[in-house]
Amino acid sequence: MFALLFTNNTESKAQVLDGIYVKEHVPARKAAPYKFLREGDVMWTKRIWRVIDLREKINHPLYYPKTRIGDRMSLIDLMLWGINTEGITPYSADDDRFTQPITRSQIEVAFGSVPQTISYTDENGNEVTKEIKPEINSSEIKQYILKEDWFFDRQHSVMDVRIIGICPIRFYTKDDQGGGGDVEMRISPVFWIYFPEARRIFANHEVFNEFNDAERRTFDDIFFKRKFNSFIVRETNVHDDRGIADYTMGIQSLLEAQRIKDRISNYEQDLWNY
Repeated sequence: MFALLFTNNTESKAQVLDGIYVKEHVPARKAAPYKFLREGDVMWTKRIWRVIDLREKINHPLYYPKTRIGDRMSLIDLMLWGINTEGITPYSADDDRFTQPITRSQIEVAFGSVPQTISYTDENGNEVTKEIKPEINSSEIKQYILKEDWFFDRQHSVMDVRIIGICPIRFYTKDDQGGGGDVEMRISPVFWIYFPEARRIFANHEVFNEFNDAERRTFDDIFFKRKFNSFIVRETNVHDDRGIADYTMGIQSLLEAQRIKDRISNYEQDLWNY
């Protein structure tokens, strides 16, 4: 009798489903392929760099959850997971041409996850020295840089865009005095990822939808459908592709970014007669 009850309890636990159906659609999804593009069909192109600020409400789906909830994770946690388990290649933070791959240990250094020696006095009054290694704090990623190419495809008569790379930006505090000094907020890029390579994992991980849990987009949907807000910080130019902040300040930088955005939009509109 006892054996029978034990078996029944084991079977019931094995059949527990946290929901009303088994989610099969998103885990099996593949990234929508780009349409075929010939060089001869590209009559105009412009490369730009833009920043996605995760502190804006529309971009919150890329920032939360801060800690993994089941299969749900933030964009940076998904990227780190892809690097560790799916073979996604990270590149140096200074290399947006994807020529200098880096290792996991280099990523840990970029996140400040390096061994530190601390000293304290134990309960017996003895001086104790201990080495600790803080874990990666992915919530420090507050922005992303996108490198993308805008182009006019005359075969389909449309202006289109392809994201080439993505780079997380870390915001953290640093006390150079070793305690007691002024704490300075620092901003630094962590690594670059070749976006087409990462699309395969972006396509089968869902993003939270506050309106309908049964209609959740994937990370690839967010980027493919441009469901985010951003601002332009750089464009290709004769001055070694210098950034907007190198020659403007304050409101002028925002106006310059808007001018670049309008020029791309107007190019497509100017090709049509109404």
